[in-house]
Amino acid sequence: MTPEEERAQRRTALRALLAKPLLTDEHDAERLVLVRRHQTELRHWLTRETGWRLMVDSGTARLFKTASDTRDATHPARGRAGEPYGRHRYVLLCLALAVLERADAQTTLGRLAEEVLSAAAEPELDFDFTLGSRAERADLVAVVRTLLDWGVLRRVAGDEDAYLSATGDVLYDVRRPVLAALLTGTRGPSTITAGSFEERLAELTAEPIADTDDLRNQALRRRLTRKLLEDPVVYFADLDDAERAYLTSQRHAVVRRIEEATGLVAEIRAEGIAMVDPDDELTDVRMPEQRTDGHVTLLVAEHLAARGEATLEELKAFVRQAARDHAAFWRKGVTEPGAEDGLLATALAKLTALRLVRLTGGSAVGLPAIARYTLDEPVIKGQ
Repeated sequence: MTPEEERAQRRTALRALLAKPLLTDEHDAERLVLVRRHQTELRHWLTRETGWRLMVDSGTARLFKTASDTRDATHPARGRAGEPYGRHRYVLLCLALAVLERADAQTTLGRLAEEVLSAAAEPELDFDFTLGSRAERADLVAVVRTLLDWGVLRRVAGDEDAYLSATGDVLYDVRRPVLAALLTGTRGPSTITAGSFEERLAELTAEPIADTDDLRNQALRRRLTRKLLEDPVVYFADLDDAERAYLTSQRHAVVRRIEEATGLVAEIRAEGIAMVDPDDELTDVRMPEQRTDGHVTLLVAEHLAARGEATLEELKAFVRQAARDHAAFWRKGVTEPGAEDGLLATALAKLTALRLVRLTGGSAVGLPAIARYTLDEPVIKGQ
C-alpha cells in the first residue's frame, strides 16, 4: 500500500470516529477494521490535538469526545423518526443504563420495563413514570431502540411494536463491553459532590488546570481544535482573550493539521472560522434541505440575512404568508391556523444548531455566517 493510500485510510477512519464516536462490529464492521488497523496513529493524533481518548478492542472503537460547550442544547439525542429527546426520555435512558449494568447476559423488554419502573419510584428522583399509557411505553421503546442503534443491546427475538400493542415481548443480548464504554466523563458520576445540575456537570467534565506555559498552550490548542471539529462555526467574538490570541497567532498551523487529518476545508472570515466538509458527511444538521421544513428554513434564513433581526411574531407572520404562497408545493395543513408555530420552531431549531441564528428574548438575531443566504437583486447583463 502506498503512503497516499495509507493517509486516505487514516482519514476515512478518523472521519468515521468523528461522525460516530462509538463503532461496533455489528453496525460498522468495515469502518471498525480501518480504525483497528490505524489505531496507533489515530490515538497519537487525537491525544496531541484534542486530548480525546480512543479505546479500541475486537468488537468496538470508542472515541471519548467531550463537548466544547456543555450549555449547548441544540444537538439533542433523537429517536429513529428524528424527534428530539426531552427530559423524560433522558431520565429513562439513564435509568435503563443503570438497570442494564446489573442485568444478566440476556433480558427482555418486559423485565427491563419493570426494573426501570422500580428504579423510577425512588423518591429522590422526583420523576413520574408509570407505564400506564401507550405514550410512556413508546418513550421506553424509543430509548431501547436508541440502545439497539448504539449496540448496547442486540435483539434476539421479538419486536418492540408487539410490546407496544401488548401482544408480545422482546429478548435482547446485553453487550457489556459497549455498555461499559458509554460514559465519557473524566470522573465517575458517583464521585461528584456538587449541588446544582450545572455545578455537577462542570465537575464531571472538569480538566486539570495547566500550570506551565507549554501546558497552557497545549490546553488552548486542544480546546480550539475541539471547537473547530465540533461546532458549525467558531466566532472570534465567542472566544475568551487567551483563545482568541492563540488562534490569531497559530491559526494557520491549527487549521492545516485539521485539514490534513480530516479532509475538512477551512472557510476563514473576519468574524470566525468554519470547517466545511465537501462530502457533507460530518454533520447531524444539513442545510439546505428539500421538502417543506427545508424550504421554510431556507426562507427564514434569507429573511433574517436581509433584516438582521426580527421578532418571533414577525417571523410567524412571514411563515404564514410563505405557506400561502407555496401551499401547492408544501405538505398539507401548512395554511391551517397555528401551523406556522411548528414550521418556525423547526426552522429556528436548525438555524440555531448551525450557529446562524441566536434567540434573544422574543427575537431571532442573525449571526454573521447567515450572510451567505443573502439574496441580491438579479442583474441581467447584456452581451
